[in-house]
Amino acid sequence: MTRVLRYFLFFAAFWLSVGVAMAQEGEQIRGLHKVKKKETIFGISRMYDITIEQLMKANPEMNTPGYELKKGTVLRIPFSTFQAETPVANPAEEEDADDIRKRAIRLGVMLPLHDINGDGKRMVEYYRGVLMACDSIKKLGISVDVHAWNTAEDGDINQILSNDEAAKCDLIIGPLYSKQMSAISAFVEKHKIKLLIPFSINAPQLADNKYIYQVYQSHTFQDDATIKHFVKGFKNYHTVIIDCNDSTSHKGNFTSALRRQLEQENMDYSITNLKSGEGDFSKAFSRTKPNVVILNTGRSPELGIAFSKLNGLKFANPDLLINMFGYTEWLMYTRTHLENFYKFNTYIPSVFYYNPLSASTKRLQQKFRWNFHTDMQNSLPRFALTGFDHAYFFLTGLHREGKMFLGDKSNMEYVQTPLQFERYGNGGLRNHTQLFVHYTPDNRVETIKF
Repeated sequence: MTRVLRYFLFFAAFWLSVGVAMAQEGEQIRGLHKVKKKETIFGISRMYDITIEQLMKANPEMNTPGYELKKGTVLRIPFSTFQAETPVANPAEEEDADDIRKRAIRLGVMLPLHDINGDGKRMVEYYRGVLMACDSIKKLGISVDVHAWNTAEDGDINQILSNDEAAKCDLIIGPLYSKQMSAISAFVEKHKIKLLIPFSINAPQLADNKYIYQVYQSHTFQDDATIKHFVKGFKNYHTVIIDCNDSTSHKGNFTSALRRQLEQENMDYSITNLKSGEGDFSKAFSRTKPNVVILNTGRSPELGIAFSKLNGLKFANPDLLINMFGYTEWLMYTRTHLENFYKFNTYIPSVFYYNPLSASTKRLQQKFRWNFHTDMQNSLPRFALTGFDHAYFFLTGLHREGKMFLGDKSNMEYVQTPLQFERYGNGGLRNHTQLFVHYTPDNRVETIKF
């Protein structure tokens, strides 16, 4: 029999059923609950089939900054305002019986959900984000039945797929390992189930399986898209490419491809070197056009030297207009280079943006801490926020459009990871959304989505 969430310590049950919220004013208290060791706010709300918001409303002290749930605390439990949807019994509507828009969405998660290694710990956090999305969309009237399987690297994927509940899913999120793709691809195609591949794996089945959705974009795909948007956005700029003498860098592939495109578009550019003297370095910059600078490395030390030379150039030529165009890795360097990012009007291409200052990010991080008694891992992107965005995007889309949902809506809300899918040949669909993270001279950060 399939092992379901064997290593999970934060759920008492193997699946979560999310009901439809029907808000009522003046909720009455139906009883008291004495908190036991290791119980969480999330777990208690699930135990009584209520939302976290309802539990906090009945216990206002929870809203106190820094509040921690402790053993022995007595909580007031309000009456549940959730009602399970009942199937329509009218025979005339039998043809709509399997309409996703009129019933609970059946979600399956097939990822390594354990605490044995880094893969498992990261996917546990991702899955927790998925569950938070399920909890969040209750207020939209969306019901979700979640079934999760610990799909470990050395596990038997065929045994998991033989579970009766797997074949009933409307959407499966997974897998993490390429060697599991063949079996899962055949399974979702047979049962007409949408499959969301959340991370980078080799999935050649995307080319001919229309039920597959792949979030990951290859470096070649990202570079091509970035160059396309670069030549469009900086058409009237003079491009300065700085050779940073980094023999370990692969960014030369990007700058070489960019040069070819600039030449094809008849756009001005020049090349200089990080070791060039002040005079030669200065000659690479236009005095009649704004300049946009690109390095052929993504490393922080070379970036620091480049900023030092650019600051010296600006000091000697105050009217010189200089912008910086970077790489996704630079999002990790804000502690060191943030001031210069702002000063040089920096644009960074990425497929995500983690903004710790946004209200939505703060709210989800706080809820994560309340629910699971820990903080999100310090990674870019945040795995829990990625799981939240993926689940929120697909579940709201399935509820709105049913089986016709293809993930092509570009105006959907997101916290960190925007999604928009397009058909890949005659096969599945691939995410093609990109961002320019823009650090403006007035110390703001904006995201430009393509």
